[in-house]
Amino acid sequence: MSNNLFDFFDLHYGEEEKSKVLENVFANTSFRGSNLWILACAIIIASIGLNVNSTAVIIGAMLISPLMGPIVGAGFALGTYDFALLKKSMKNLLISTAVSLFVSAFYFYLSPFKDVQSEILARTSPNIYDVLIAFFGGLVGVIAITRVEKGNPIPGVAIATALMPPLCTAGYGLATFNFYYFLGAFYLYTINCFFICIATFFVVKYLNYPAASFKGRRFEKQIRLGITALVMIMIIPSFYLAYNLWNEKKFTNTVEEFINTEFGSRGFTVIYKKLNYNSDPRRVDVAFLNKKLSPDEMAMYNRLLDEKGIHNTVLTFRQDEKDIKAEILNEISRQNASVSEKDITISNLRQELDRYKANNPGLVKEMNILFPEFRNITLGKIEQYPDTDSTRLQFLVLYKTDKKLKDEDKDRVKKWLKERMGIADILLVRDTQIE
Repeated sequence: MSNNLFDFFDLHYGEEEKSKVLENVFANTSFRGSNLWILACAIIIASIGLNVNSTAVIIGAMLISPLMGPIVGAGFALGTYDFALLKKSMKNLLISTAVSLFVSAFYFYLSPFKDVQSEILARTSPNIYDVLIAFFGGLVGVIAITRVEKGNPIPGVAIATALMPPLCTAGYGLATFNFYYFLGAFYLYTINCFFICIATFFVVKYLNYPAASFKGRRFEKQIRLGITALVMIMIIPSFYLAYNLWNEKKFTNTVEEFINTEFGSRGFTVIYKKLNYNSDPRRVDVAFLNKKLSPDEMAMYNRLLDEKGIHNTVLTFRQDEKDIKAEILNEISRQNASVSEKDITISNLRQELDRYKANNPGLVKEMNILFPEFRNITLGKIEQYPDTDSTRLQFLVLYKTDKKLKDEDKDRVKKWLKERMGIADILLVRDTQIE
């Protein structure tokens, strides 16, 4: 019974002859003639899809792209110690990558439409899911290649592993001199190539493909040692890469949850949010639409962040900075957010008004009880210029009384306000005449 159960998972069932598979793999690694033209056309189609933000067009480009050939070839070469196949695969992968970058960059350079679309942005920030998709997509692809009947998986693998979009996005980054997009997209492309190759290597080893023949035993030993070292160089960093991306995703999710819980649920409108996982300490920058925090509140939220298990991280609140508007708008355009420049302008006006506004109904009620001679109380702030290089804000209390207050009464009111508000500079004004 157990043997029959394992038969269901036996990859040798339905397997194509190994010699035919190797022959097809070797043929598909080449980028000459028609393959190069197909690649160039696929790159232009994918670039147009990114340009007009069309998922359907991008999928079509991925289906006709021959980019998988040399990557799978490199995996087979590593698994069979075939130095000639490895050399040919790497050469053609470099050629195809260079041609793809050139064609996509040339297209985006000529295109009059250079707006950043969501399909482009989606390819600039790799995460752990991209690693999993590339690895398991590569597994499916190589398993399908080794079958007598290839079936439906091949087109699906081309779509899932998504080699074309990040490569075209890297071309967009070159054309627009946006090296953040270029590096992020090319990093994603490299991850895809890397883990498809590793997945291929594992399947080839599991299916016991024969090692390539060599001219001499000494040469065979050198090739085996060299390729074994190359495999270790690929596999060991891959675990670190996957672990690091997993930690980054965990960090991002925890911070997002913290921001939603502590700010979003309390009615704070977050208009700017930037996470820097790779800095030391890590940084989380946040700005609100119309909420300003005191230094004590900022320190409190940093303590809460640490208590949530997000250690070695500084939470910074961006407010009252000259460049915040431009930085927020730049981040918004990068993330394709829905906050407009109009919202930023409104926020700036509110912040400016907040400097002079001191509405406090509770304080007015307390004053009416403690100082019943005060009527029609209005609170505010005024800006004074002691000299030409500095300004200071005074707390203003405008009031009406039936008779003029004595100096000791005014001192008593000022003393109470200083204790109550924690403000040192207070100005009492009766009607329009300063007392």
